[in-house]
Amino acid sequence: MTALRPVRLTRRAGLSVGASLVGLSTPGTAYAVGESASMNRQDHAPETSLRDLGDARGIRIGAAVSSRPLVAEPAYREILAREFSSVTCENVMKPSFLQPSQGRFDFQAADAIVAFATAHGMTIRGHTLVWHNQNPAWLERVAASGENASAALRDHITGVLTHYRNDGPVPVLAWDVVNEAITDTGALRDTLWARALGPGYLADVFRWANETDPDARLFYNDYGAEGMGRKADAVHALLRGLVQDGVPVHGVGLQMHVGIGARQSPSRPDLAANIARLRALGLEVHVTEMDVKLQTGTGTDDERLAEQAQVYADILGTCIEAGVTSFTFWGFTDTHSWIPGFTGKPDGALPFDTAYAPKPAYHALTHVLAGG
Repeated sequence: MTALRPVRLTRRAGLSVGASLVGLSTPGTAYAVGESASMNRQDHAPETSLRDLGDARGIRIGAAVSSRPLVAEPAYREILAREFSSVTCENVMKPSFLQPSQGRFDFQAADAIVAFATAHGMTIRGHTLVWHNQNPAWLERVAASGENASAALRDHITGVLTHYRNDGPVPVLAWDVVNEAITDTGALRDTLWARALGPGYLADVFRWANETDPDARLFYNDYGAEGMGRKADAVHALLRGLVQDGVPVHGVGLQMHVGIGARQSPSRPDLAANIARLRALGLEVHVTEMDVKLQTGTGTDDERLAEQAQVYADILGTCIEAGVTSFTFWGFTDTHSWIPGFTGKPDGALPFDTAYAPKPAYHALTHVLAGG
């Protein structure tokens, strides 16, 4: 990863990659990078934006937001406001941040992101109410003891949604209520909540959320269930059961952490078929956390960037055709990607590079949104 270079941007000023994309006709057309991604930079931003193009196509284009660069980096704020119509708090709406000690909620960091989004006319996605990771120590102790675990979890959900409900001071319109409750093998994940409350907790938390904010759109969110396969089948079965039981679940989030290379992302037919069967349950389908790893592929830097652009284009094009209504990246600049910290290896999985310049993937995405 190259070092971050300071960039001063205005509403339509910035950096762009002068790499050309050849053969832009339909999602599925091969993309080729004519120049190295480090060459031919131009001192102007794209003439249009993901946000404007998405609005015209009826699909929200979002990004996960980190608190520190939002405060510290003008380029981060500028591109976020220009390019995206929806924001997700990357970490600061998770339980360990919002309720660090029992009964004491801390909304300061999350509210700062919500305030930025509200000021720029952006939709806010809440992430996440119930997860097996990033829980405060006190909540894990309560769950492990089995005593008052249901009340503690319900109080957390109620407290958060009361603060953010649509008639409150800072509305959040969609929530990832449950995150990653299914394992890669398709089994119900053995989490602190499954152990403390049994499998029925999944229905309970959606009902508690709906009781607190009847207007909020409530989603189940998971990774690795984008195409057809064992885990996708299990997620579909879980949601079908919830819907049949009258549980107020309104949608499903497909995280879409994928990569270049063989079998690192779902095929277009499998993705379309999975979205279709989820929508047939009456659910809205969102892509909630997309990035495309480069280190899973081979070839030169230019070849891998071209393949990354193709993966982004294929998935976005398929999602638009299949009726997906929201498409969110897990970040937007390689400077603040979660992947190097998780894998211990450098990568470049997002549409903007470490200098905030749009990559071939960005241009592929705008082409698809423009109807190419």
